[in-house]
Amino acid sequence: MPPAVELTSPRSPRILAARRLTRRTARSRERRFLAEGPQAVREAAAARVGRSDGPVLLDLLATPDAAERHAELLDLARAGGSRVAVAEPDLVEGLSQTVTPQGLIGVCSFLDRPLDAVLADRPRLVAVLAHVRDPGNAGTVLRCADAAGADAVILTDASVDPYNPKAVRASAGSLFHVPLVVGVPVAEAVRALADSGARCLAADGAGDHDLDAELDTGAMGGPTAWIFGNEAWGLPGEVRSLADAVVRVPIHGRAESLNLATAAAVCLYSSARAQRAPGGCRAGEGSRADPPDAG
Repeated sequence: MPPAVELTSPRSPRILAARRLTRRTARSRERRFLAEGPQAVREAAAARVGRSDGPVLLDLLATPDAAERHAELLDLARAGGSRVAVAEPDLVEGLSQTVTPQGLIGVCSFLDRPLDAVLADRPRLVAVLAHVRDPGNAGTVLRCADAAGADAVILTDASVDPYNPKAVRASAGSLFHVPLVVGVPVAEAVRALADSGARCLAADGAGDHDLDAELDTGAMGGPTAWIFGNEAWGLPGEVRSLADAVVRVPIHGRAESLNLATAAAVCLYSSARAQRAPGGCRAGEGSRADPPDAG
């Protein structure tokens, strides 16, 4: 039997508070955002681990049907200190920004950290998004960075809001995994990364360095920061000039170019492999898919 409905009015303070977060100005002011669906909510609930300032998932709103189907997820949220409420379906679905609402909306606290705090952990693989404006691309690059084992993602001050609902969905939960820096000028970010010991590479289709050649010479095994530019016009000259090298992904077929997310995936995975090769800064580290040591 579906659980009893607790929130029935569109004027409920919890519903109104969540609705405000559909606007970027409110998200920035309150440092909260919405995460939709069971996967995002589950990752948000798990992201509370190790935080001293309370859970990431602050509030969870569920339709009666979703509360029944995902009872274990509601229990997980409650156990982590989140407020949980069952609401009328039209109230929850009114907060959704997808074609097919899944009946779960989480109110989450912002996840970004100061640049110096992230660099204090000596990251070895970082993705820098400079002037990236499309939220779907930003979320997808975040997902690629997470899958490649990156230690941080930096969105510069001219880039999209990573807490945009489309970016959150595109990250497929990775937003809750990878340390995030937001709003730093690109020159400041690159200088700080270089000072921390990272080699800064600008990804550009017109680069004078070839990615395959970089791999063949063993130049990519050390700490690396990849700089990715705007979807339409790439990286401006002043940003390319900040990098140690401007690297192109070789096109072996007849395609004119690669889109941002695809190029980012190729570059980040190339670094991940080089860093785990003998002599690389992650030599000896395996992947999550590696079988356990039988020894």
